[in-house]
Amino acid sequence: MGNYNTIQGGKGYVKRSKRKKLAIDDSLNKPVSTHDGIKSVMADNLCNFSTNSDLCICMVTWNMNGQVSYEDLVELFGNNRGFDLLVVGLQEVPRKDLARLLQDALVDTHELLGEATMQSLQLYVFGTKNSYMFVEEMKVDKHGVGGCGGMRRRKKGAVAISINYKGLKLVFITCHLSAHARNVEERNSQCRHISHSVFSKYCNNPYTNPAHITVWLGDLNYRLQGINTHPARNLIHRNLHKLLRSKDQLLQEAERGQIFNGYCEGTLAFKPTYKYNIGSSNYDTSYKVRVPAWTDRILFKIEDPNKITANLHCYESVDDIYSSDHKPVRAHLCLKVHK
Repeated sequence: MGNYNTIQGGKGYVKRSKRKKLAIDDSLNKPVSTHDGIKSVMADNLCNFSTNSDLCICMVTWNMNGQVSYEDLVELFGNNRGFDLLVVGLQEVPRKDLARLLQDALVDTHELLGEATMQSLQLYVFGTKNSYMFVEEMKVDKHGVGGCGGMRRRKKGAVAISINYKGLKLVFITCHLSAHARNVEERNSQCRHISHSVFSKYCNNPYTNPAHITVWLGDLNYRLQGINTHPARNLIHRNLHKLLRSKDQLLQEAERGQIFNGYCEGTLAFKPTYKYNIGSSNYDTSYKVRVPAWTDRILFKIEDPNKITANLHCYESVDDIYSSDHKPVRAHLCLKVHK
């Protein structure tokens, strides 16, 4: 993604592992940096939307499985609406006017600033009332990968919004990557391809500056590796799902130096978000009896942590929504700019 923070390279916060490996940018065929993997960040749940932060962002990702209700959208955002921006990444969106439904759910507090859509893959950015006056520039882009996921309109790929808001350049990317546990390398390749392709048409402009923060949110579809469904479910039932983090393919691949160098993610303290029986909080009881997994994720990268401090105040699943086989995931991030 050129100057818009490619997945390779960058600085980090708290390391998940002390191991470092040499990452290779295949497009340039030369070493780019040591690779630190994804950095784990503890959510402190302390934000009171005070003047201590310059920008508070609520981010939500949800694979909707082709279903939606107004009540679910209200539940999705919660009761605390003090954030400056709300970013909503959706996958497998039904054939409805989601922009209108979202605006109806947020009408009392926020207004739509921008949207990027590619069939069932959609991304929306909302700001507080009259916040459009803080938007200096906005671009949208999209990039498809692979097939249609077995069902019509269920598009794989990514859509993205780049927005200059209050002097900060923010890039949000929502994606839906290839399914199935065996397709790890395919997902890695899709991540790299999206990262190098989205907004690449702007990168030859010498006046284009890198984003201050880049956020990926979506159904990345990484699964658990090396554990069967019943042992995994037993650990979840005993509230020991933290022991499954070492089996998570996304963290494994990042540690191997394949993807998301310099990115941060909140600690996976919530239960795996896939796959549930629709209408319940019970994991899949179909004949496939799928292994639960953290398919739905939110990751972020600060271009220069010496200039911007990012505090994660929330990283959680929204368990009281039952209309999909995925649980939504929500994060609350506040930024402080050092003058």
